[in-house]
Amino acid sequence: MADELDPAELAAVFGALSNPARLAIMQWLKDPSDFPPQLEPAEDVGVCLKHIQSRAGVSQSTASQYMAVLQRAQLVTSTKIGPWVHYKRNDAFLDRFAETIKSDL
Repeated sequence: MADELDPAELAAVFGALSNPARLAIMQWLKDPSDFPPQLEPAEDVGVCLKHIQSRAGVSQSTASQYMAVLQRAQLVTSTKIGPWVHYKRNDAFLDRFAETIKSDL
C-alpha cells in the first residue's frame, strides 16, 4: 500500500515515542483545549511551546528538543507566530502510522 510508512519512518516514530515525556506530549496534544488560553486558538494553530514546557516541567531548551524530535518523526507540525512556535499533532501522518501498524505488524 502506497500510504504505508517505510521502515525508516517507522523507526523514527518508534524512537520518538520511546521517551516517556515525548509520549506524554503526544497524548496531551490530543486535546489542545486542555492547555491555557492563548492569543490564537490552539485548535487552529497548535499549542504554544511555553505551555508544553510548563506542563512538562522542563526547561525551554529541553521542550524545544522534545518537539524537534517529534517533528523530525513527522508526528507534529509547527506554526511560528511572532516569537512563539505552536505545535499540533500531524493527524494525517498518525493515521498512516496506525494503518501501517495494523497491516504490517
